[in-house]
Formats: sequence, C-alpha cells, structure tokens
Amino acid sequence: MRRLRAIWMRWLDLLRRGRAENEIDAELASHIAMHTADGVRAGLSEAEARRRALIRLGGVEQARQAYRERRGLPWLESLARDLRFGVRTLAKHPAVTGIAVLSIGLGIGANATIFSMVSRFVLRPAPVGDPVTLLALNTWQKGDRCCNNFPWPLYTDLRQDAKSYSDLAGYYELVPASISGSGEPERVWGQAVTTNFFDVAEIPMVIGRGFVSAEDSQPMVVLSERLWRRRFNADSAILGHSVRLSGKTFTVVGIAPAAFHSIDQLLDTQFWVPLGVVEELSTKLPPKQDRRYHWISVIGRMKPGVTRTQAAAELDALAARYAKAYPATDKDSGFHVGQAGDIPPGLKETVVLFLMGLLTIALLVLAIAAMNVANLIFAQAAGRQREMAVRIAVGATRARLRGQLLLESLLLALGGGMAGLLSSFWSTHGLSSLHLPEPIPLDTAVHVDWRVLLFAFALSAASGVLLGAAPAWAASRPMLTNALKGEDALARPGRRLSLRNILLVLQVSISVVLLSITVLFLRSLESAAGIAIGFEPRGILLLSVDPRVHGYTPQRTSEFLRQLRERVEALPGVNGAVVTDIAPLSGGNRSDGFDVVGEPGKNGSIPSAELYMATPGYFRTMGIPLLAGRDFGNETADGAKVAVVNRAFAERLFGTANPIGRRVSGGDVTYRIIGVVGNVKARTIGEDTRPLLYRSLDQTVGSDPSMMGYTLMVHTAGNPAALSDAVRRQVYALDSSMAIYNEETMEEHVRTAYFLPRLAAMLFGIFGGIGLTLAMIGLYGVMSYAVSRRTREIGIRMAMGAKRGAVQGMVLRQGFVLTLIAIAVGWPAAWMLAKLAASFLYGVQPHDAFTFAIVPPMLALIALAACWIPARRAASVDPMRALRTE
Repeated sequence: MRRLRAIWMRWLDLLRRGRAENEIDAELASHIAMHTADGVRAGLSEAEARRRALIRLGGVEQARQAYRERRGLPWLESLARDLRFGVRTLAKHPAVTGIAVLSIGLGIGANATIFSMVSRFVLRPAPVGDPVTLLALNTWQKGDRCCNNFPWPLYTDLRQDAKSYSDLAGYYELVPASISGSGEPERVWGQAVTTNFFDVAEIPMVIGRGFVSAEDSQPMVVLSERLWRRRFNADSAILGHSVRLSGKTFTVVGIAPAAFHSIDQLLDTQFWVPLGVVEELSTKLPPKQDRRYHWISVIGRMKPGVTRTQAAAELDALAARYAKAYPATDKDSGFHVGQAGDIPPGLKETVVLFLMGLLTIALLVLAIAAMNVANLIFAQAAGRQREMAVRIAVGATRARLRGQLLLESLLLALGGGMAGLLSSFWSTHGLSSLHLPEPIPLDTAVHVDWRVLLFAFALSAASGVLLGAAPAWAASRPMLTNALKGEDALARPGRRLSLRNILLVLQVSISVVLLSITVLFLRSLESAAGIAIGFEPRGILLLSVDPRVHGYTPQRTSEFLRQLRERVEALPGVNGAVVTDIAPLSGGNRSDGFDVVGEPGKNGSIPSAELYMATPGYFRTMGIPLLAGRDFGNETADGAKVAVVNRAFAERLFGTANPIGRRVSGGDVTYRIIGVVGNVKARTIGEDTRPLLYRSLDQTVGSDPSMMGYTLMVHTAGNPAALSDAVRRQVYALDSSMAIYNEETMEEHVRTAYFLPRLAAMLFGIFGGIGLTLAMIGLYGVMSYAVSRRTREIGIRMAMGAKRGAVQGMVLRQGFVLTLIAIAVGWPAAWMLAKLAASFLYGVQPHDAFTFAIVPPMLALIALAACWIPARRAASVDPMRALRTE
C-alpha cells in the first residue's frame, strides 16, 4: 500500500510540475539558509558560511536533480525529452521526413484497406448477443459434404432432442415484398422467421420487441432501423400501427437495430415476419411435413458451459439416430456446425484465399516502403556522423543513441500510420461503392473499425522498430576518427556490399514479384474483356417489376406483362420490348437436371441446366443467333410445354442429331424443343459454357413463378437510359403501386459482371504501381547517395583524364548490376507465387510466358532511367570543386 501511494505521489508531482519545482526551490533555500545560519553562529562570515553550505549540499543543481529523481518518474521524463528532441530533429529535415511519412503511409494505407475487408468479411462476428455461443447449423449429405438448409421436420426433431442448446430458431432467408407510403413504391427484401428468432439471437430492439409464440400466424412485422428511418421518418409512434407490405396490412411490433441485417452478414434484409404468415406476401414455402425439402436456415444457442466440440458430438449422435429412423431421407447425412454470421463454408475458402493474397501483396508494398525509409534513415544517419561521434566522446552510451534513433524511426512510422489511415478511409469508401452482380440485396460496405485501427497501430509500431533497427545499430557504431574528421561514419574499408545495397536489392526483388502479379491480373482483365458473352448488350434498358408480390394471380401477371410490352413497344425510338425472369450474368438462376424422354441414359443426361423464361422476340432483342427451329410464339398457359435450348444443351443430349421436336424432361416437367440458339454466358464471365433451357414465360408464370420478379428489356437504337422515365410512366399507368427496381442499362449490367477481374486488376495494379515507384525512388536515392559520397573520387578520376561517358557508365553499371541481382532473386519467387493466383485469372495461365518474359526487361529499363539522373550528375562534376569538397 505504501509503495502504491509513493507511485501515486510521483505521478502527482509529474502532473503538477510547476508546483513541484517551486516546492523543491523553497526546500533547498530553507536548507541553505539553515546551514548558513549555523556557519555564522560558528564565527564564519556570511559569504563563507553560504559557500560551505552549498558545498555541504553538493551543489544546488545537483541537489535539485537528485530530488527530482526521488520524487518524479525519471524514465518518463527522459522519454519526454527524447520525444521532443526527436520531433525537433525530424522537423529540421522536412523534405526527408515528408518523403518517409508518405512512403510508410502508402504501405500502411494499403494494408489497412485490405485488412478492412478481412475484418468485415472474415473477423467480424454477427451483431447478436454473445456471438461466440450462437452457432449456424447446416446439413450435409454423402457426395455433397456441405452445406444445406434443414427440412422442417428435421428442425423440429432437433429442437426437441438436442440438449446442448438452450434453443434453436429458424428463418427463411429471402422474402420479397413491396412497401408503400411516402414516395414511390419500393421493392424490399425481408426474412420469415420462427417466433423465437430474436430471443435466440438475443437482438436488442431499438424500440418495441420481437415476436411471441402466439403470433406465428398473426400479420406482425419487425422493421429494420434503416427502413424505419427512410420510409417512416423514425416515427416512434409506429409501434402498434399498420404498414402495407405487398398490399397486405401488417402490425409493427418492433424496430431492429441498424447493425443487424441478417445472420448471414452478406445479406441486406430490412423486415422480418413470422413464418406462419409468409404466404400473405405471395412467397410459397415447401411442404412443412416433407423431409425431402431443405429450405429453412437454423441457428442454435449453446447452453452455458457447453463447448462447441460437445455440441457437435451430440449432433453426430443424433444424425446417426435419424438415419436409422428415416433411412429414405436421412441416411448418409449429418450436421455441419459453424459460427453464426461466418461466410458460408462453400464460399469462405475462396474469399479467405483472395483476401490473404491481397494482404500479402499489401505487406510486400509496405516492405518496399520500409526499406526505402530505412535507406533514407541511413543517409540521414551518415549526415549526423559528427553529432554521434561527439555524443559518444562526451560519454553517451551506444544504447542511448540507438534508442534515440529508434524513437525517431518510430515517430516516422506512426506519422505514416496516421497518413495511411486517412487514405484508408477514402479507399474503403470507394470499395463500398462497388456492388456485386447479384439480383438479391447484399451488404458489402467496408469501413475502418477498431480492429483496423489496432492493426494499423501495431503494423506502424513494428515497422518503426524494424526499419530503424539496422540504421540505429550502424549509426551508433561509427569509426570515431573518421566521424570526428567529418568523413563517412558508416563507411567500412574493404566492404563492397553495403547494407543499403542489400536493402535496395530486396526492394527491387519484391518489385519483380509485384510487377509480375500486376501484369498477370491486367492481362486477365484484358482477356476477360475479350470473352464472348454470346449477346449484344448495347442499346438495351433493363427494368424489373414483380406483380406477384402485389397479389397478382398468374393469369393477371401474364396479362400485366403483355400489356406493358405493348405499351412500351409503342414508345418513339423503341425497337422491341421483351420480358424475362432474370438477365444473364446475374450470378445464378433456377436449374434442373434433364433427360431425353423415352431414352433415359441413352444419350446421357444433363445434371444441371440453367432455366430462363422468355417472351417472343427475346433472342432477337438480345442479339442471340437462332441456329435451328423457331422462337416462341403464341403459347398458352395450358398448352403443351415448349422450350428453346442453347447449342451446349443440344450437343450434350443429342450430339450431332437434330433436336427439334425431341422431348426432354426435368423437374417433373416435359418440354418439346422448338428451337436451338447460340451459347451465352449465364452466371459469370469466366465460367465454362453451361447448358441453357429457355421456357415460355406465359407457360411458366403459374407453375414456377420467379422469386426475383420479371425483367423488362427495352431495345433502342439510341441511348437506352433516356427511355427510363417514359418506361416508368407506362408501368405506373398500368399500376401506380407497382415497385420498380434493378433499373440499369445492359452495358452497365455487363460491366458489373466484370466485378472480380476489375477489382483484382485495380487493387494489384495500384499496389504494383506503388511498389515499383517506391523501389525506383529507392534506387535513385541509393545511386544519388553513392555519387555524393564518391564526389572526391570522381573528381580525381576526371582530373586524371577519365571521360564523362566513362564516369556516367560506371554509375549506370553499378545500379544495373544491383538491378540484375534483384531480378535474379525476384523472378523465381514471382514464378512460384503466381500459382496461388490461378483461380482468380481469366483466360491467362499463372505461368504466362508473355508476363514473365516482359517483366525483367521492363524493370531493367525503368531501373536504368532511375539511375540515369545520378549518373548524369556524376559526369558533370567539376574536378577542381570536387577536390576541394573534403
């Protein structure tokens, strides 16, 4: 207790420094006066008595310093002095300090930006209560190890039998609806949940509550805070009042916090209704009593004291039990347990690999920046050679000098970290503006959070220590005789390869890796841009509506879409208007397996073919060539089902035989093939060609309505965006409450489909450009420093008759040799690392011959350009002035 009190008093003295100094002066004056009085009483003169009192005290300043050390915190005061000295030293060289801070800032900013993505998509837990104990449960089946949703009977069985969980809850991931009120009707997405969902997830409401068990069949709704603020002006009186969803009345019981979008953090849902009333929103659920339909997502809250291993073991035992009880559906199946809110297991590996690759490249950029700054510190330390030698000569320890230089490098790194964070705020805002080519709402916003701040601080501190360690060690061990004469304190006679040159070789080597990966991804983007997508995107406007969620029957939906096409086709400048369920390159659609009717297995089968709906004229409007047969005509809803297939589908099932008139079966429906069209890219730009089957929209609306709504495609010879207002007016003329969404031109839609190759090329291009620029600046700096240190030597050479060309060649040769060594080190490393990028490249092999052939000479030319200015300066040295410089 006494020790704690002493420490506390020291802190108080440090905080009240002025008062403490006055107390010290008063006490010293009291002691001096007392001893002086004793001397006068002993017969000494006052001056002599005071002199002896000072001698007895040991000197006023010495006594004052000893008193400070007893009452204060010497190490903290020493640190404060070093900080002030370091700031003054850095301020004396603003150009060098600015370059160093900017270099480190670029490296830290790149890493903070990528780590923001890692924090958002990998590390951030779901915004629920106690996220560690909330698990996401999935099923797997033999041959498809992960991951599927639950059938309803399996969910109820597990909820009753599992003892490791306090409770389980379920939710249906996506429910479309339209919401009316102030402003135009809006398409929103929500979820249908079990009534205990908010209790299991432990989500605190902004106002109101979640659902109670008695409300499973009641039209109740929980709104998201964002929807509440945007559509209802954050009206707190909304609780207990009604809102209109898809023309149906729902009573608001609560407002969920803005941070909560869904358990799946990629989804962006804005309302929640009980499962029992979801069909009021025209969303039909699979049969609840059928164990064959996997449709409900499940979360479970572990009981206190239960580990995940114990919970998973219990699920394995229950899976074995259900397999015996229900062999037809549950045999060879089990459960997968993951953290609620994690990226789905099937996607997580790809996302983590991509982000780790980006983070590795960003760390390489930081390494180049750090080496650049280390070389700057080396040059600065060489310029302070006399200062270091004098301080050692008067008694300063080498450890104290190293500490001072390390502190200065740490200040530079922390300054760079602050600059990097500022750039990261800007870059994450830009990344958040990008969106994936998906027709469902996704939340891909990236922000700088506390994890990013902590990461940036730790990276800045580590960079400061690492980049300053070698220069500090070298600068604290100068050759005193050379340093005191003003010669290079860091020079070592006979040493041909300096530490600065080693750092430079590493910089350029890493640049070889960065430049190679950058060229690979730029070539990948170029290759992706040249991929034939199979249709013509120019001159097409896309606009989606969903009559189904407005309570339309299938017949009324078909009639609405027909009238809309006719009204839009009558507009000036419109060449055609057609309707489909979803535009190509939207990331995915309905799919089924197909066999030839009457010939199962004879010509093989198609395990999965993409299904699209289309109205007459679709292929002409899209510019998809009709290869055989005919387009859709006036098919009726109750007529025999017909289909148009693409070439891949026809070749897969029929080989070279004519498929027209043949019948195929898939999804319990039989279709007669009436036409064959060219192949198009269905899901993504880089996919292999998929079999496609187009169905008549009028024949499909009733039996298999599109959950994504229906997309109107308007073709014009002019600017399609200029037709937007006119087309919207035709929609509202038919139904003023109809929500319009996903409005864009087809060219914009296709550009969005290039999201991944564009993102990769942009990020790697930026990082590669930064790394190369920093490396060339480093090369320029090293060569400039070498020329400045060899000014006298160059003057002697020129005085002895050396030609300017020979001097210039000598400097260029020195830089070029270092570059060749760096290329020899970096090229094999780039070759090995390129294989990691294979899954993200489009039409380019990771060991692309062109890339690895062009990078070395390109880098060599850039390096020669960086060396040319110092070489030219060396060749212009005046021998007489050079001989007088030292």
